Amino acid sequence: MPVEIQLKAYADAVNARLDALLPPSDRMPAELHQAMRYSCLAPGKRIRPALCMACAEACGASGQAVIDAACAIEIVHAFSLIHDDLPAIDDDALRRGQPSNHVRFGESIAILAGDALFSLAFETLSRSPHEPELVVKAMQILTKAAGSDGLVGGEVVDVQSEGEPVDPERLHYIHSRKTGALMAAACETGATLAGATDASKHKRYGELLGLAFQIADDILNETADPRKLGKAVGSDKARRKATYTALYGLDQARLKASETAHEAEELAGSPFLKELAQFTIERLH
Repeated sequence: MPVEIQLKAYADAVNARLDALLPPSDRMPAELHQAMRYSCLAPGKRIRPALCMACAEACGASGQAVIDAACAIEIVHAFSLIHDDLPAIDDDALRRGQPSNHVRFGESIAILAGDALFSLAFETLSRSPHEPELVVKAMQILTKAAGSDGLVGGEVVDVQSEGEPVDPERLHYIHSRKTGALMAAACETGATLAGATDASKHKRYGELLGLAFQIADDILNETADPRKLGKAVGSDKARRKATYTALYGLDQARLKASETAHEAEELAGSPFLKELAQFTIERLH
């Protein structure tokens, strides 16, 4: 099955479950719940939950068996995008082809919607229908990936590095955490809940895929059509952010993305995961 069709199948299942997990838009406080649904259900590829489900399948389980864990990961991702777009951080007005959450609902509701989504993610994961010790392990994986040693830590160093000279080690630190950590967690969680005795190969695949994905994002921020990308282009250069294109140039960034995706392919546990590595760097948005 072509990777795009398989991704859509995962996305359709995830979207349906997210719709059920998110509070109804008319439940008080309605504006908060509307803001949560606005960002979490916005159009997207759902790559992170797809990784969770695909890695579970690669370990002999069904993707549907880990769908709540997959949704929890996507909810954390949605939280991170809301906060990332805020004026105090990246100040982006467009996300996934629509106004950013703070543009649509105001900064205070956007911040609180992100907070509420973060809480909902772990409530959802805690209720996963798996053995308690596996659920605890999954929660440990996701909390570490989302915290100061993962996504949030990478974002902090990203913000602090704006306009500053950046060496390759610092750049790798930023990208491997702000993007790679959550993708690695998705893979490791899927394998763990499927009963894998050793999920390290799946985790490493996710780390490499996340790095390749972020390098591709750096390239797209300079070269893409904003109508297809669904968000502003040229913003990284304008803010003098630490990116692979800024440090290495477009040609070398493309080479590094290709090399990283190839490393991920060698660890892929299924044909879909192998094809996804190439899709990650060939996508247009």
